[in-house]
Amino acid sequence: MSKPLTDAKIRSLKPPVAGQVDIKDTRSPGLALRLTAGSKTWSYRFTDPVTGKRQRMTLPKFPDLSLAEARDRAEGLRKLVAKGINPIEAKRQDRAEAPKRTFKALADRYLAEHARRFKKSADTDERNLRLHILPVWGKRAYASITRSDVIELAEGLIAGGRPIMANRVQSLVSKIFGFAVDGALLDANPAARLKKRSKETPLTRTLDDAEIRLFWSSIEKPPVSKGTGIALKLALLTGLRAGEVTGIHKSEVLHLEDPEKAALLIASDRVKNKRPHLVPLSPLARQLVLNARALARQGEQWLFPTRNANDDGSIDRHTLSKALSRFGEYIPADLEGAETWKQSPPTAHDLRRTFATRLSALGIPKEDRDACMNHKSGDVGSRHYDQYERQAEKRRALNLWANALAAILEGDKPGNVVMLRRQP
Repeated sequence: MSKPLTDAKIRSLKPPVAGQVDIKDTRSPGLALRLTAGSKTWSYRFTDPVTGKRQRMTLPKFPDLSLAEARDRAEGLRKLVAKGINPIEAKRQDRAEAPKRTFKALADRYLAEHARRFKKSADTDERNLRLHILPVWGKRAYASITRSDVIELAEGLIAGGRPIMANRVQSLVSKIFGFAVDGALLDANPAARLKKRSKETPLTRTLDDAEIRLFWSSIEKPPVSKGTGIALKLALLTGLRAGEVTGIHKSEVLHLEDPEKAALLIASDRVKNKRPHLVPLSPLARQLVLNARALARQGEQWLFPTRNANDDGSIDRHTLSKALSRFGEYIPADLEGAETWKQSPPTAHDLRRTFATRLSALGIPKEDRDACMNHKSGDVGSRHYDQYERQAEKRRALNLWANALAAILEGDKPGNVVMLRRQP
């Protein structure tokens, strides 16, 4: 049966008592309305461009799909068939490939093909994805995410009191979509050239003398484990980044038996500038390494092994940040240095900033400070031709800092060494 359909005519049609009736729309070739008991369903009939067989593709019901919408849908299907595409097979393939087009699938590819290969901050990217992005976008098709979606995601973090994290997440989203554009997965990056949502000011937090005494006397006490406390002390003494400290492999510890030669040689794949970093150990730092080795299990390969029985790796760099956070929560308020510590809790990176600031205060030349921090000059000569490691200068600087720290600790009397009390 063929009729020129209208919305009013469709509503007036009575379903058959039994069986089904197909009414073809004379204004839209291939489009038909099937009447059965209790429903009116659209369908599109076409000839498979490959096999030549007649096929029927079911569309949504009326009035969920209006007459005008059904005609538009049929027009789109006709164009596919004209291009030699079977719309039923195309839909089946689209469903099969849909999981590959989710934002989570794109994020997984970004981590595996870019972040893990080229970025020291891959773990941070993965953590921010897991906590802040995938819960919102994980199941969405990445091609459907718009610039306004990116802004909404960042503004949600700002509303939740995380303005700096909003900037970090927005930057990560832009990198992921940039990766998609480079890989010909998308034509445009919806986050490209999007301004930061929050203003950032340079961080200046360093530990003063009272805070250093407080930190040194109690950081190896509960709720911080002894091993994690030693790692934090070593970070303050050497200026190493958190991940460089926590990931120290025993093969990176050199000449520990000789106080004049003891050093760490951080592997190139673990440092930001991809160049091995030689860190002479002052007597105080050497003793910390010895203490850490004494805590390790027999045959352990890491200086700071994880306590997870199912993992044979080292502790995560975030362990240091978490430990400092808990340390600040449990400090008795009446201790010297506790007030400023609680007012502005330092991070693991603030230990590195304290190290750099103290070296400067000791009069260490900038070239030697940069060498201790493993900062390389941006000029071509320094990057490619100056391979001098400044080992002697670094040992002198690190020994001076260790001596200065020991002098600071002279005010740390036995009575000030306390067990941190747990909060109720």
